[in-house]
Amino acid sequence: MPKKSHKAMLLGIGLDSDGHRRLTAGPNFLLAGGSAETHEAMTEKVVKIMEKLAAKGKTLENVSRQEFDDIAHDVGLKRIPPPDAN
Repeated sequence: MPKKSHKAMLLGIGLDSDGHRRLTAGPNFLLAGGSAETHEAMTEKVVKIMEKLAAKGKTLENVSRQEFDDIAHDVGLKRIPPPDAN
């Protein structure tokens, strides 16, 4: 049986607004919303993540979660743990 392939994608949503609608898409990312400053910051971080993955010869589909977290941290993102499910 052939191995199933999967598609990975980054989704960024800016929750602040300055009245403009912004949407930036690439082959494996979609960024929506945000003020001009927020949208620009999201775009910059996604580009840096993709560059770091490419430099390692990786894609979103074949990078481990830990390696992705390390790359995301390197570009200034931080993981926020989910709230307790009490």
